[in-house]
Amino acid sequence: MARLIPVADPADPRLADYVSLRDVNLRKSLEAEHGLFMAEGEKVIRRAIATGYPVRSLLMARRWAAPLADVLGEAPVYVVDDEVAEAVTGFPVHRGALASMERLPLPPVTTLLGARVRRILVLEDLVDHGNVGAIFRCAAALGVDAVVLSPRCADPLYRRSVKVSMGAVFAVPYARMTDWHAGLHELRAAGFSLLALTPDQAATPIDKAPLGERVALMLGAEGDGLSSRWLREADEPVCIPMSSGAMDLGVDSLNVVAAAAIACHDLMRG
Repeated sequence: MARLIPVADPADPRLADYVSLRDVNLRKSLEAEHGLFMAEGEKVIRRAIATGYPVRSLLMARRWAAPLADVLGEAPVYVVDDEVAEAVTGFPVHRGALASMERLPLPPVTTLLGARVRRILVLEDLVDHGNVGAIFRCAAALGVDAVVLSPRCADPLYRRSVKVSMGAVFAVPYARMTDWHAGLHELRAAGFSLLALTPDQAATPIDKAPLGERVALMLGAEGDGLSSRWLREADEPVCIPMSSGAMDLGVDSLNVVAAAAIACHDLMRG
């Protein structure tokens, strides 16, 4: 039976998990300290619960209690009006419901790369949470088995990542490297060939690149792309061929999410 708890004061300490959700630095500190993340909206909350993340509490308008009644469980449900929700979170909560969820321990990279994992993405230093979420959505839609993050890559469980991914961050297994310098050696030791996606049109077209039994596709940061070190360590640089007239239009590359979608499609052909 859900515990519906009306709250009228935005400063109520029971709402501390939901404070200033748009303050990135504050949220990074608070969420790391308490081991939590935010799920926003009915669909995302359901997906988080279905994949095993425990619920700490929920914050919602009363009208959302009935649609979510079957998943509320025993966690406290703080019922607030729209003005209180905006005062606490810092924005209008149009999706109606927020859930504070407990994080689960991430597996080591070597554990993630089990025998059934054949196609993975490796994200180097992507700092935009929306891009990370969108790439997870591409990975889920196109059948990529797992994602490996460099140490400085943005958090897939940050609220915007979760929201943009539509909950795909819960469906695609992932792990974070502990050592950027040696991280790729772990993948190669596990039998993965390393393809480095680059805008350089002299690289091998990705649809013509030979795909072995296990392949890791490396994607670099927005703007700068992959670091020179990771490009050197790759087995082969690959590119998405651009049309002959693209340069005339001032277009020499795709943004990282569009590139990831095309590359994931080609990655799954083998």
